[in-house]
Amino acid sequence: MPYRSLSEDDALEDFIAREITLDGVAKRVHAGGAGPAVIVMTEMPGISPHVARFARWVRDAGFSVYMPSLFGRDGALPTAEEGTAVFRRACVSAEFRAFAGGASSPVTHWLRSLAKLAHAECGGPGVGAIGMCFTGNFALSMMLEPAVLAPVLAQPSLPLDNPAGVDVGPAELATVRDRLEREDLTVLGYRFAGDRFCRAERFAALSQALGDRFVGRVLPDSAASPDPPPFFRAVVASPHSVVTAHLIDEAGQPTIAARDEILSFFTCRLSRDRV
Repeated sequence: MPYRSLSEDDALEDFIAREITLDGVAKRVHAGGAGPAVIVMTEMPGISPHVARFARWVRDAGFSVYMPSLFGRDGALPTAEEGTAVFRRACVSAEFRAFAGGASSPVTHWLRSLAKLAHAECGGPGVGAIGMCFTGNFALSMMLEPAVLAPVLAQPSLPLDNPAGVDVGPAELATVRDRLEREDLTVLGYRFAGDRFCRAERFAALSQALGDRFVGRVLPDSAASPDPPPFFRAVVASPHSVVTAHLIDEAGQPTIAARDEILSFFTCRLSRDRV
């Protein structure tokens, strides 16, 4: 993948910006690549250069990437001021359940429809999905769509007011666990040990709900980049973004190992040999 600066806005010119209307709601989706589809859901505060880099890694691994614009300014380097404003708007948006938990965020219905569309367009055995931070648990809710076979939860952070909460309703969780057992599927999860927004209690709750179908990886804080973008330094203020803002792009780094495991997970689950 050609070098791109992570310290300036990303034009995203190597993706096709599509306006996709599903369930009566239109959203911009940055798409590109070939092969089975993977839905890449951005972390707060939007599709940053780091999120776009991860999407390109997925694309270069042989997948069609669908990267929906859910909040923020697409391609923007997340400054503390702009990122905080985006975060505050998302917290009161009707599309998200930032607090309380106990039910899926309404936007997950649209995302499930996107997964169904992506599967129809790209073929293969199914679709992969990765949620990050604010969207972390969305990949779990998307398992209610039969096309989704490979869900990844990267530092799932909702609900913000309950460290042991899960942004999925009990009935939905039970349905997802039944499907995981019936189809022999797993859910991957990643977090840093000292993450203030995705704490050990959340992974414990996911393990209790999903049993050994949830495979949680906890990285040491020392594995996080010490020089993330301004929003992550000033607002997040802890190791947080495993495969984006806090990833260290060097061979042998735990965050690179996490990235490679995710790509291998997609390859294994979405291989056309499984059709």
